[in-house]
Amino acid sequence: MPQPFAFATATEILFGRGQAAHAAGRAAALGRDVLLVHGRDAARSAWLADALAAKGCRVTGFAVGREPDMALVQAGVDAARTAQVVIAMGGGAVIDAGKAIAALVHATRPMLDHLEVVGRGLPLDCPPLPFIAMPTTAGTGAEVTRNAVIGVPEHARKVSLRDPMMLPRLAIVDPALTDGCPRAVTLASGLDAITQVIEPFVCTRANPLTDALCRDAIPRGLAALMHLMQAEDPAARDDMAWVSLSGGLALANAGLGAVHGLAGPLGGLTGAAHGAICGALLPHVLRANRRAVRHSGLAARLDQVGAWIGAAFGETDADVDRAADLLADWARNAGLPGLTAQGVGADAIAQAATAAASSSSMKANPAMLDADALGAIMRAAG
Repeated sequence: MPQPFAFATATEILFGRGQAAHAAGRAAALGRDVLLVHGRDAARSAWLADALAAKGCRVTGFAVGREPDMALVQAGVDAARTAQVVIAMGGGAVIDAGKAIAALVHATRPMLDHLEVVGRGLPLDCPPLPFIAMPTTAGTGAEVTRNAVIGVPEHARKVSLRDPMMLPRLAIVDPALTDGCPRAVTLASGLDAITQVIEPFVCTRANPLTDALCRDAIPRGLAALMHLMQAEDPAARDDMAWVSLSGGLALANAGLGAVHGLAGPLGGLTGAAHGAICGALLPHVLRANRRAVRHSGLAARLDQVGAWIGAAFGETDADVDRAADLLADWARNAGLPGLTAQGVGADAIAQAATAAASSSSMKANPAMLDADALGAIMRAAG
């Protein structure tokens, strides 16, 4: 029998092409004063604003043109003071910003009190506004997680605002919203999605439900992303949207590992994009974990991941070392920059290796990796 486990997610998930058409009606049922959080270009969400207005909603737009930091989130909170519902339509940064805004509108404590690592990590003291998440990239899975990643520039860190009440009221995952996503964004966000089904599968807190999601999603994601680097294909977009959703469900209920343990500090130190950092790190973390792991069951899981990666490249007997080489070479040839090209220098490597020790993601990594090992991983990913 499996060990006891818990599983929590968004109150409701709508998945599939055409589901975005339900967004305005579902939002209007929750409140008529809507904060619509969108990306830099408001035109991409204009159809949703019009649909909300047609339902009798008063719509206030809020643009998120970068990964959210405390100042941006506070500006969003100020914009949402009269809102009854928050919708975020965009990539992971937009959804994280919207989730944090909805969580903090009625908070009585300063934001910093609720942040992990740099703050007190206190739970929310008031329920969030109803929140609807609509991803337009297949990457972070933030539409079904209970945290939002927020930059704190004065600490050069990205940390989480986390609370079970932050799980969205509704996640609408319509793969059509990802059609035509730029190639570089597809690559980086797709590698993030794949990382987020690999790390929960090999972590120390995996459970039967997250395993079921990850076992399907890892080979599916590898095949779909490789195909999308060759040609636009709605079926591959559908698969990547499913992989991204599976990753969000899995990481929120099992855990992550050293890729994300390093990605948080590196993003805060350099401003490099999260997905690109994860994609550059993943092969080298897999290799380091397999060499350091001591638990036979976790070693077998890492070997299975290596086999899936090898099979995606047509090799039937690839070990983790070979799989890491295949994946790293493919990603670089597809256009993913290494860490050096992303602005990660020797100082950032040293600081991130130390900072990763306090990251929540590292707690479930399958092997103990000290600062020297983490530094070697980052240098190899350069």
